Amino acid sequence: MKILVVEDDEISRELLTDAVKSFGYSVFEACDGKQAVSIIEKEGINLVISDWVMPGMNGIELCRWIRAQDFPWYVYIILLTGKSRTEDVIEGLSAGADEFLVKPFDPVELQVRIRTADRILSLETRQLAIFALAKLAESRDPETGHHLERIREYSRILARRLKEHPDFKDEISPGFIYTIYLTSPLHDIGKVGIPDRILLKPTTLTKEEFEIMKTHTLLGGETLDAIAKQYPNVTYLTIARDIILTHHERFDGSGYPFGLKGEEIPLAGRIVALADVYDALTSRRVYKEAYPHGIAREIILRERGKHFDPRVVDAFLSAEKAFVAVKERYSEGEQWGPAKRIERPEQDLARA
Repeated sequence: MKILVVEDDEISRELLTDAVKSFGYSVFEACDGKQAVSIIEKEGINLVISDWVMPGMNGIELCRWIRAQDFPWYVYIILLTGKSRTEDVIEGLSAGADEFLVKPFDPVELQVRIRTADRILSLETRQLAIFALAKLAESRDPETGHHLERIREYSRILARRLKEHPDFKDEISPGFIYTIYLTSPLHDIGKVGIPDRILLKPTTLTKEEFEIMKTHTLLGGETLDAIAKQYPNVTYLTIARDIILTHHERFDGSGYPFGLKGEEIPLAGRIVALADVYDALTSRRVYKEAYPHGIAREIILRERGKHFDPRVVDAFLSAEKAFVAVKERYSEGEQWGPAKRIERPEQDLARA
């Protein structure tokens, strides 16, 4: 766990840093909120121990800045303060602080607070478990390469761009962006129930085979739905279920499994739909060669308002460079077998 101590008083900062180091943790130091922002972004800080009163960006403003970001990890915040009034506690918690530590701090209490943070942050192993589960499903198809890594990056890029759209200002929060990054790799988990003769078929699927292939949305969705019903307050389970069930729905209502139309399709499903199709088009699969970005772009544009929510397409167009950068980053070093034939794009869209 990486810990950042933010304190403008040099002596207090040194005392805090020495104490945290004595507990066996890696420690970074910042003399103000502005420097803290730079270190958090660069080093991937897990725990921030910050003084409340500082020149420039104070502890409360730093809390608000951290909570406004969509880091793919949780940043635990302990505010160090001499304030103890109820209204002060409410202000700190409302800004995003997790804990308070009264000045002058007690080393034993500080250690307990850090251990509490460590225990809570360990819950983020759920991200590793979710991704491992998705990888297990994907392992049946050795030619998907870094598909899951790309899907979650594409989904996050789209969600970030859509957050700027007035239609989604109340629906997309940093928490939503983080959750779609976390859960989008589960989109095809239902394919564990699809026979290899269909999943890995190198030629066009028959009508009967395609009907079987389409059941992967229901197989995966029903599994997550059962869990989500047991834990209705766990948001990421609900969003994961929505993605699995609806990422093959089409904006014009011609998709599957339910034929949902427009905003009947959950936003997370609409986002992952485009991310998944873009990756399927620009990656080599058992039944097709990879299309270059330009052709994939043309296909997606043609499907604006049909397959895809027009606003999601617009978000894609505004983030093309970011998409290409992700594709290049996660395609490096991939090894493929002999070249395969190229099917019609329409078939690739349906089979993605």
